Amino acid sequence: MQNLELTITGMSCGHCLNAVSKAIAGVDGVEVKEIRMGRADLRIPDDSTVARLTAAIENAGYGVEGITRG
Repeated sequence: MQNLELTITGMSCGHCLNAVSKAIAGVDGVEVKEIRMGRADLRIPDDSTVARLTAAIENAGYGVEGITRG
């Protein structure tokens, strides 16, 4: 497992937070550490998960502006 921080664009309210949380929860193998406005701190099993996370968030109507591995 590796830590990942995503900077997410387009989030402005509680509904947005819930939509992004639901999108992330739908990606297998992802452990959510924290999700807040504009940012998600996660643990992922491998690098291939990043593309699935990005697609899930974009399909929910938001954008991924930055990815920091840690």
